[in-house]
Amino acid sequence: MSKVLEKKRVHRLGRKRRIRATIKGSAKRPRLSVFVSNMHVTAQLIDDDAQKTLVYVTTTGQKSLKGTMTEKAIWVGGEVGKEARAKKIKAVIFDRGGKLYHGRVAALADAARKAGLEF
Repeated sequence: MSKVLEKKRVHRLGRKRRIRATIKGSAKRPRLSVFVSNMHVTAQLIDDDAQKTLVYVTTTGQKSLKGTMTEKAIWVGGEVGKEARAKKIKAVIFDRGGKLYHGRVAALADAARKAGLEF
């Protein structure tokens, strides 16, 4: 791995640790954790007190899902919102996982808000 890529990875992990030091999900208000790779988008609602995943949505294995990564992120945000409403979850804490809040991460968050989640 090149030095530039290693530096970017280390800085993202540092941001992730700083974020996770301050936020904690509960059953009443779970943590919406977002992971964006080069090919897939994953989001999950986590109850950190009970150490359980309440809702999990990913683009992995979705053969019928076509489009750009931003469109996939919008789809994941909408699905997380629908499944959370089905489990009577309204409020969440957003965990961007060290990524900057723009582009795909922001698109997922906006779609989740439209689906009824409160941040």
